[in-house]
Amino acid sequence: MSDERIQHQAACHCGTVRFRVRLTDEFNTIRRCSCSYCRMRGAIAVSAPLADIEFVQGEENLTLYQFNTGTARHYFCSTCGIYTHHQRRSDPTQYGINVACIEGVSPFDFPEVQVMDGVAHPSDSGNASRVAGILRFEPTT
Repeated sequence: MSDERIQHQAACHCGTVRFRVRLTDEFNTIRRCSCSYCRMRGAIAVSAPLADIEFVQGEENLTLYQFNTGTARHYFCSTCGIYTHHQRRSDPTQYGINVACIEGVSPFDFPEVQVMDGVAHPSDSGNASRVAGILRFEPTT
């Protein structure tokens, strides 16, 4: 069976880290997280299975950051500092991919983005993941 999902090209800001990725459900998994770290980072992410990311160059230039339980693994380019992806805490079989790193895509392309409740994380409470709200981008005139 062939995989007909689109293979997206992606890179950090300086281009040192370059990768290809196939998303789980294209941009239908787009979200933000309200945990202390994601709130400060401000990135919008989409999901991809662990096996569906392929580094073309610069994987050795990635820096890893972990906090709290250490389950989520956040990766950054050590040259420009851009967050490229993270291994998800809520589903460690997937990566969250920084939408802004995907060629031809801007986080501002999506007028509404779900905000997941990372403060009351399902791994801490035993409950299903909650949507904390919707972030809406309003066009300026």
